[in-house]
Formats: sequence, C-alpha cells, structure tokens
Amino acid sequence: MDFKNLLWEQDGRVAIVTFNRPKAMNALNGETLNELEQAIKKIETDNSIGALVLTGAGEKAFVGGADIGELSALEKSMDGVAMARRGQNIFACLEELGKPVIAAINGYALGGGMELALACDLRLVSDTARFGLPEINLGIIPGNGGTQRLARLVGRGMAKYLIFSGRHLTAAEALDLGIVEKVYPAGELLAEAKKLASELAEKAPVALALAKRAINTGLDTDLATGCKIEAHYFGIIAGTEDGKEGTRAFLEKRPARFTGR
Repeated sequence: MDFKNLLWEQDGRVAIVTFNRPKAMNALNGETLNELEQAIKKIETDNSIGALVLTGAGEKAFVGGADIGELSALEKSMDGVAMARRGQNIFACLEELGKPVIAAINGYALGGGMELALACDLRLVSDTARFGLPEINLGIIPGNGGTQRLARLVGRGMAKYLIFSGRHLTAAEALDLGIVEKVYPAGELLAEAKKLASELAEKAPVALALAKRAINTGLDTDLATGCKIEAHYFGIIAGTEDGKEGTRAFLEKRPARFTGR
C-alpha cells in the first residue's frame, strides 16, 4: 500500500506498519489517522495477513502524541468532540481487529501515542521507551480513550495519578504496572516483535479472533456474564473446521493445518 505518513511492509503473514513522521516525533495528525484507518481495513480483509506490528520510524519515538498544531486550531467544543470521536473510532477499529496487534514501542509513546499503544493487544518495548499522558500540562485531557483504557489496565487510582500529574514512565516502570508485556534492548525490539507476530499468525485465525473478542467484551461485564460470553464463543469454535482440525491433529500427533474456517 502507498501512504504518505506510514510505511507498509508485509513479511510472510505479518504486516508491519511504521509511523513515518520522524521530524514530528511521528505525531498523529488527521492525515496519518486516515491512513491508519485504511491500513486496518486492508489487514482485516486480507487473509494473507495473520498479525500486525505497529512501530515508529527512527530511534526517538513510537508516536510522540497528537499534532499540537491541529489541537491549537480547535475553536469550538463540538470541534473537540468531533476530533476525539474520530480518533476513538479508529483506535476502536484497531482494538477490535480480528487479528493480533503488537505495538513495538521504540521510543516516546506520549499522549495519543500511548493511547494508540493501549488499543493494541500486546505492547513490546525498548528499554529506552518512555510513556505518559501529559495532556494536563497543555490544559487539556486525553481524548482518544486514554482515560478509559488506562484505568481498566492499572486501576482507577493509578490512572488518576498518571493523568493528573502528566508524569512520564520508564519502560521498567511501565512493565511493573502491567502497561507493557516485555522489555527488550532497543536493537532487538523489532526482531522480537516480528518473531512473536509470526508465531501468532500461524495460530488458528478464528480461535484467535474469538479469544480476543471474548477477553475484550467480557472484561466490561461481571464474571458470570463474561463466562457466558466465553461459552458462546467456545460453542462457535467447536463447530468450525479449524476446531475439528486442531483436535484431530493432536490425537494423530501431527501439526495442525488451519485454514480459518
């Protein structure tokens, strides 16, 4: 695919999308968000792609935040609502993508960049990465889901502490809080992210998609309702060709051949 602000690569069954505005810390402007939306739609419908890796160009930033110039141009409350809802909708599409999404965070993930990372399934980071929702220092608040996803991840009190203070976190601190899953030396990050994405891309596609949906949907309910959601999706999987193939392959002591059906 041909983009202005994103780089597109496909390595086997893994798509790698790189935010490519290094002079602007890979900041998310409207054009970049539009391109991200196009990339998500392509990945969702392309059966040759089994997983997505997101990363940033250069060594300084994953995504350094939203485009401050665009933020400063907002004049009316409804303009702000429209901007926030636009970003939220695109990040929701990423979160709901029926394939694993790995953020390979190679530097600063601030503001909209951290919100983008929070919408991904897994966050692998370099030991030089930094995180934060510093919008309070600009007299505003997170607008792309940060107040909601961070609180669900780290709890209400810690989310308030981080958002009220605008404090930056190191990679080690983010790992301790459960915001990220793995920390790697900077030179190893992208290779490790691709390695994991390749491994996940070979799993049963329908099972991956429904496991993701069960987790995302069930977490917003009580335990009993979440278990009913899980049972529903388990029932769907039990009737798929992949479900039958996986169990047969195990019994026959051979590798499974999943087709996504």
